[in-house]
Amino acid sequence: MSTQPQLDQIHHVAIPVSDIAASVAWYREQFHCDVAYQDATWALLKFANISLALVTSSQHPPHIALIHPDAAQFGPLTTHRDATRSIYIPDPDSNQVEVMDAASVRRY
Repeated sequence: MSTQPQLDQIHHVAIPVSDIAASVAWYREQFHCDVAYQDATWALLKFANISLALVTSSQHPPHIALIHPDAAQFGPLTTHRDATRSIYIPDPDSNQVEVMDAASVRRY
């Protein structure tokens, strides 16, 4: 019996918005989600199967975030204000991928 590594998880997808508070209000009015974090430059909305990050372009790039057990293999990790540690890397088409250190990810 072969042992395959556990699949990595998608933590969140980040999309750019012009007004964090207005976008949070709109998503909360339209859909059933919880606000895990919110400030003036980004918000994290929790859905049943994934999180959605709302970001301002001046602070955060649009990206997809994956949880990886050895994120440091991709390069030096940055510690963020929510205590997660990650690195942004481009995929072959220059899409930004945030590789999050599994040990630093809070389970909301």
